[in-house]
Amino acid sequence: MSFALLRSHGRPALAVIERQVRTLSSARTITDFSAMTTVKTTEKKNYLQHSQPSKSFVSTSVRKYSKKTAAPERAYNSDSDSDSDDERDTTPRQRQRKERGNSEFWRRKMRTLHGVLDVNKDGVISYDDFMLLTEKFASLGHLDVKAKNEFRDIMRTTWESQWGEITPYNLVTVEQYLTEMHHVVNDKDLKKKVHRFLPYLYKAVDKDRSGSISLNEFKLFFRCLGLTEENAAVSFAVIDKNGDGQITLDEFVKLGKDFFVSEKEAHVSRMFWGPLVDH
Repeated sequence: MSFALLRSHGRPALAVIERQVRTLSSARTITDFSAMTTVKTTEKKNYLQHSQPSKSFVSTSVRKYSKKTAAPERAYNSDSDSDSDDERDTTPRQRQRKERGNSEFWRRKMRTLHGVLDVNKDGVISYDDFMLLTEKFASLGHLDVKAKNEFRDIMRTTWESQWGEITPYNLVTVEQYLTEMHHVVNDKDLKKKVHRFLPYLYKAVDKDRSGSISLNEFKLFFRCLGLTEENAAVSFAVIDKNGDGQITLDEFVKLGKDFFVSEKEAHVSRMFWGPLVDH
């Protein structure tokens, strides 16, 4: 009977105990899962904090790769075929000091050339002087018809671009010539054009059309300029640097260009247009 009572009253109690045990187990499982989730979340945060770069690092990287590097300045604002060897500069102050046409030596050279271009020797340069000089070279008979016409056109456009209209009253004094040539040699575009008539002078005196001129042909060049053969011999000895007795077209043109831009008193181009005037 006791067993029967225990059996009849114990089942509900056992059921209650089993439910409590299951509840406790579930609560423990949830607690363990929550703890585990919390640990994993914390580990993930720690990992992200250590693995991702800081904002300052990202910003620095962007600045580093987006910053443009300035291109190096050119030594001088000029093309390679019109600069002489003695005019290399690197800083703004040096470029200011290297402005062409400020030395008395350069002014002597320009006064010398003014005298050469003053063909009729009236003390000023006119368009008539340009045409007289052109005809002197053209009349040698070494230029074909096409080259003669090109030569005349270049001399005319050179006059118009530098001195303006073609009239008998448009006369260029020495001081005007110095002022204009100072502007020309310091202007990139004008400087490239200042020597473009030189190949025609060369071809006009290259009577055998060999592509180089000898001393005798150089004397012909000086004769057309109104200079003596003695002047030609002295100048030729100076400008023929390699001593081969010949001057090529490239050498001739380079010497003529260097005469305009170089301010070195020892530069051989100083003799290109004959002996320099004293003052």
